[in-house]
Amino acid sequence: MDATSPLLLFDSGVGGLTVLGELRKLLPDAPVIYAADIAGLPYGTKTEAEVAARVCGLLGRMAERWHPRLICIACNTASTIALAMVRDVLEVPIVGTVPAIKPAAAMTRTGVIGVLGTEATVRQSYIDRLEADFAAGKTLIRHGANGLVALAETKLRGEAVATEDVLAELGGLLNHPAAGQLDTLVLACTHFPLLAPELSAVLGPQVTFVDGSEGIARRIAALTLGQSFSRATPDRAVTTGPMEDWQQVSGALGSYGLHALETF
Repeated sequence: MDATSPLLLFDSGVGGLTVLGELRKLLPDAPVIYAADIAGLPYGTKTEAEVAARVCGLLGRMAERWHPRLICIACNTASTIALAMVRDVLEVPIVGTVPAIKPAAAMTRTGVIGVLGTEATVRQSYIDRLEADFAAGKTLIRHGANGLVALAETKLRGEAVATEDVLAELGGLLNHPAAGQLDTLVLACTHFPLLAPELSAVLGPQVTFVDGSEGIARRIAALTLGQSFSRATPDRAVTTGPMEDWQQVSGALGSYGLHALETF
C-alpha cells in the first residue's frame, strides 16, 4: 500500500465534514480527499434510481483518478440507497453511513426515538430492518427534513440560521402523538450535527442527539490498522459545483484541514 494513497470521503455536500472531524482524532496523519457533490445537492428529493446512478458514476470516476485506499460514503441517503451497488462495482473497501438506531435504542429511557433524516433516507426499508433488529418494542418517529440540509450549508458559510426556520422543518416530528415523550433523536444525515445547537434550542435539553460519525471513524481506523500514512500534497476539498461557491466555505473547510480547493 502506497503511504500517500488517500482516504476518500464522499458526501452530497458539507455534512461529511462531521465524519472527517472524528476521523482526524483517530488518524491525524492520514491523507484525505473530501469530495462533495454540490452539483447534485440535494439527494433527499431525488429518486432512488437517480441517487444510485449518480453516486456509482461519480465514485467510479473518482476511484479511477485518485486510487484511494478506502472510500467512505459519508451520506446517509447515498449509503442507504447505493452502498451495496458501489461495493459491487469497486474493488476498494467501502464504509457507509448507517442511522444510529442501535445506540439510540440502548440510550432511550422513555422508549420514544426520533429518526431525523432526508425524505429519501427515512422511507428506506433499511430503516425497517434496523428498527426490527435493534428497536423492537420502541416507538420510532421518522421525519424527513430536507430543508435542514440547506440550513446546515448556510451555517457553514457563516450565515445565521433562524430558530424559526429550524422549527418549521421539525413540524412533522413535533406533531406526532408521542413527541412529548421523545428523549433520543437519531441525526440520520451527516449535515444535521452541524445544527445541533439550533435543534437543541427547538427540542429542549431533555432530547439527546445520536449520530454515527464516531462509529464511522472507528470503522475506518480498524480497516486501515497497521497501514502507513504520508502526505505528498495538502488534503483536498473537491466539489462538483462552481468554485466560487466552494470558496465561500473555504474558512470552514480549512478548519477541517482541507486547504486545497478543486473542482471535479
